[in-house]
Amino acid sequence: MTNEELPVARVNPEHRASHEERERVAEVLRVAAGDGRLTHLELDERLEAALTARTSGELAALTADLPEAGGPALAKEVVRLDFRGGSVKRHDQWIVPRRMEIVGSGGSVKLDFTEAAITNPTLDIQVVLRGGRLVLVTGPGIEVDVDELTARGGRVSVRPRRGPKEPVRLMIKLSGEAHGGAVVVRPRRRTPWQ
Repeated sequence: MTNEELPVARVNPEHRASHEERERVAEVLRVAAGDGRLTHLELDERLEAALTARTSGELAALTADLPEAGGPALAKEVVRLDFRGGSVKRHDQWIVPRRMEIVGSGGSVKLDFTEAAITNPTLDIQVVLRGGRLVLVTGPGIEVDVDELTARGGRVSVRPRRGPKEPVRLMIKLSGEAHGGAVVVRPRRRTPWQ
């Protein structure tokens, strides 16, 4: 693997940064701004920090919240989850699609959005549950609309996130039916150390 192929985040953070590394990070920042991931102000601040960075760790921090050097993550148009008695989980840095269709009975689906890669401002989820369970774990700036969801012998529970309200970065719209199943929307649980 050549030095150009190494992602900035994998370089030893204590090593002194080279001109080539600074330029590579500057290009990643420019592409991110072109994709709408950074504002002009953020781009200016990060470019200045990149060009004056002393270590690889300082450079890595400037791109830590951006897609890796393989290019931007592409979201699927539709993801279909069909489960019968099993469980499906999406967590960590999964890519949120534009639309999801979830059909299930007797099992569970857990979608954790707290670290997910959000590429669109809205996510439409069509749900048909028969005795199953759907859990959505939300984070700051993630709102869920359940007004189009019908519960027939099932339950829908929405626990709002506590703390200051943040700008909405993802609006999830749930529609469909829960027959004897449960739909739960909640923030991430705190650990005893938090």
